[in-house]
Amino acid sequence: MTNLQKWKILRSKMVLNHPRCKVRQDEIELPSGEIIDDYFVYIRPEVALILPITSAGDIVCVRQYRHAVGEFFIELPAGSFDPSEESPEEAALRELQEETGYIAQKVTKIATLYDKPSKDTNKIHLFLAENVIKFGEQNLDITEEIEVVLIPQESVKEKILQGEISVAGTVAALLLGLNFLELGVRS
Repeated sequence: MTNLQKWKILRSKMVLNHPRCKVRQDEIELPSGEIIDDYFVYIRPEVALILPITSAGDIVCVRQYRHAVGEFFIELPAGSFDPSEESPEEAALRELQEETGYIAQKVTKIATLYDKPSKDTNKIHLFLAENVIKFGEQNLDITEEIEVVLIPQESVKEKILQGEISVAGTVAALLLGLNFLELGVRS
């Protein structure tokens, strides 16, 4: 049996409450009794991320600029959502269509992961979509300029190992999704 204990929140206040960014400052008491008065928690929305695979075995990815680090990245279609307005699966399908113009008939939930539970509150919901088809055009937000990139399934692991695909959520979804397919797991 473990003796691990949760931290005790003594006080909590929102220090930044903007629709796109919320930060909470907690005063906490550690199990040792030590007090930390400036533990910051980022209140982030949940994320739906989808691994779309065509009938030819290509993975539908997006390439886009990420301002925080000033670089372009290859990622899977994804986006934040409000669980009171749509389900994680609905959000994943919406993001797939908006960012790529592709649609999926069959979607399987792969996993729910936590992004950075030491500081962030959000979950990442991972989905697999097989036999996706190009159905329409992209419908991008003002901050999105996205290039659709098809990557052969057999070259994905090499691209991860070479650092061409390096965004944590995308890497996790690709490795979990490809393992899911290799094992032949079906719901």
